[in-house]
Amino acid sequence: MESPTHDSTYDDALSVAVRAAESGAEIIREHAGRLDNVRAKGINDFVTATDEAAQAAIVETLHDAAPNDEVIAEEGTDLDAHDPAPEARRWIVDPLDGTTNFMQQVPPYAVSIALQNEDEVVLGVVLDVTHDELFTAVADHGLRLNGKPVGTTQTEVFADAFVATGFPYRRFEHTEQYLDVLEQIIRTTRGVRRHGAAAVDLARLACGRLDGFFETGLRPWDVAAGTLLVREGGGRVTDYRDAGGLAPIFERQVCATNGRIHDALLDCVSSMKEVRL
Repeated sequence: MESPTHDSTYDDALSVAVRAAESGAEIIREHAGRLDNVRAKGINDFVTATDEAAQAAIVETLHDAAPNDEVIAEEGTDLDAHDPAPEARRWIVDPLDGTTNFMQQVPPYAVSIALQNEDEVVLGVVLDVTHDELFTAVADHGLRLNGKPVGTTQTEVFADAFVATGFPYRRFEHTEQYLDVLEQIIRTTRGVRRHGAAAVDLARLACGRLDGFFETGLRPWDVAAGTLLVREGGGRVTDYRDAGGLAPIFERQVCATNGRIHDALLDCVSSMKEVRL
């Protein structure tokens, strides 16, 4: 898949990110339909040989092109050892977002790669492997889907909103509180979906297929690229306290919308401001 241009100073880095995403996606496609060496990292949190092989291919591509850049990736990274705002460039990688979907042969699953420069995510790539859809964004240079400009919806009324979420699956002490929030959103919107791959949910929001997305307990590699996609598509991304910037990436709370329904969705999740899972 040819890398799109965004007419920015980051186009070379974007080309590297797309090549890296493709290298990971090739491995994922080769292994689709079979399970190799599945291990549990925690409750309902799995890693497969495919995750590890895809990550190795992605990281190798990034290091070959930019040997001085830091990389944090899902498999083997201790987030506590990394400052949310580094002094130099850093790649944030999820080699296989939606591992359980991949294991069960249920789409979607994707590769997600973001480039962070100090306190800003400047580049995002989400490659939906199951649908051959490449979402790319560069800060202040827009969003593209397979090279074509796209953007968020114009939905203004919360009752008309189509929303996605992710269910708690690692920790369950706040399940009842979450279900209360979910019930409120189900009752006051057009509908709620749970796809099992946050990077894809954010990409679908960014290109106008969804109006909102919320989830607690996500890690930077799940949302760094998707957050930029939404913002460059014209949407808004915060944590549950309405903090923008890096907060929704590193604070384990994401409230993302087309911007027009943001206050309404924030109001629905406000009771979970202290919940990070």
